[in-house]
Amino acid sequence: MDPIRTPGLPFIKMHGAGNDFVVIDSRNGAARPVTAELARAVGDRHRGVGFDQLAEITDDPQADYRLVFWNSDGTEAGACGNASRCVAALMMEALGRDEVRFATRRGLLRAVREDGQVWVNMGPPQLGWAEVPLAHATDTDRLPLEGAPAAVGMGNPHAVFFVDDAEAVPLTTRGPQVEHDPLFPQRTNVEFASLTGPDRLRMRVWERGTGVTLACGSGACATAVAAHRRGLTGRRVTLDLDGGTLVVDWREDGVWMTGPVARVFDGVLSPAWLAP
Repeated sequence: MDPIRTPGLPFIKMHGAGNDFVVIDSRNGAARPVTAELARAVGDRHRGVGFDQLAEITDDPQADYRLVFWNSDGTEAGACGNASRCVAALMMEALGRDEVRFATRRGLLRAVREDGQVWVNMGPPQLGWAEVPLAHATDTDRLPLEGAPAAVGMGNPHAVFFVDDAEAVPLTTRGPQVEHDPLFPQRTNVEFASLTGPDRLRMRVWERGTGVTLACGSGACATAVAAHRRGLTGRRVTLDLDGGTLVVDWREDGVWMTGPVARVFDGVLSPAWLAP
């Protein structure tokens, strides 16, 4: 599938369980690759398009394509499970296949279509303090912070709190406090989860560089891993987020995740808007 060529910069707006993305195809020598400045401008929900993350598709000689993820503040996200699934669905349709392999900053990942659902293997969890990463050696199952969260790396860092009632957490206050705690040299995503049934969790999330989002795929993976390690759930977990439901299955070859995928609309950023 060659990139669409029209005046301006084409994009696709998608979401997975309310976690919304702008997808830009920069393959085959696109004239305008994404920069931090462009990501911030496109991410502005009043003056641009708005997104939780921007997913840029680029060429990769070892895979079907490469994904680069951007936060709305112009920083790179490192990993994004829901965007990975959304783009995989696009590429499977374009290539006429039920499987794709793609490169990320984390490494080579794989997505497959099974029974009409797109599953993405986010790779094995990173459970050592230096892998997450943390600022110093400590027990990643119970960090020395109020609430004793677990730390899990999924290509990006996560701090997972298990609470009695995720609905009652003041997310806009606690989220940024934990995100910027000195224990996390690269800042961190923050999840709050409560057990609502056998192998079922209610989860809310604060994403670094973005803020409150309706869903987070890598956060769901991290939360499922942490819940199993705490003995709260099995290895296959259903997570109810603000924007919908995701299913995570921690298998021998990695942490697999699935959920809804929606292509909302296609658009073009105008040359006049891009000019400044």
